[in-house]
Amino acid sequence: MISAEPLRQSAIQPFAVNRGLCRANKGYTIMLVRSCLVVAAALLLSTAAFAQGGPKPTDPQIAHIAYTAGVIDINAAKQALQKTKNKEVKDFAEGMVRDHEAVNNQALALVKKLNVTPEDNDTSRALTKQGSEKLAELKGLNGAAFDKAYIANEVAYHKTVNNSLQKTLIPSATNSELKSLLETGLKIFEGHQQHAEQVAAALK
Repeated sequence: MISAEPLRQSAIQPFAVNRGLCRANKGYTIMLVRSCLVVAAALLLSTAAFAQGGPKPTDPQIAHIAYTAGVIDINAAKQALQKTKNKEVKDFAEGMVRDHEAVNNQALALVKKLNVTPEDNDTSRALTKQGSEKLAELKGLNGAAFDKAYIANEVAYHKTVNNSLQKTLIPSATNSELKSLLETGLKIFEGHQQHAEQVAAALK
């Protein structure tokens, strides 16, 4: 029987943007997007190392990365539910908690079934570091500034995760059940990205 503790200990906190950006008036949107992309680059750079000549991630590493990616959205969404008063943002956040918890529960059940211990790795550690640094900044935002920052992060984050799933994690998975779970997750997360983009457009 596998303990989920290694995964819980590596749970990542959600991404956030520098709160100073939310005080800026001129060029706010451009700066906000740049900030989100800088943070999201942690995952892109880490998985790119696998894709460009480095060793491919193993199934235990992939399981760990996928689980942690889900934890990011769960934590971010729970924080949003505590802070937002916007119905569209609230509905989006509720969907993130529901969907990512469901996928993560399936992931835990699968690794238990396969008797595999998820393995911490450079990608998970990079995400953990970036996420913990940004969480405190997001906590400092309120009202419309928080809503815009949260949703902008969600758009950038889902683009990054979906790209990593499609180009690195799914092709590298050797176990058919793990690959199938990742493919299902990708379809769900692509829907999340579209939803986040719609909410972001409504908040402008």
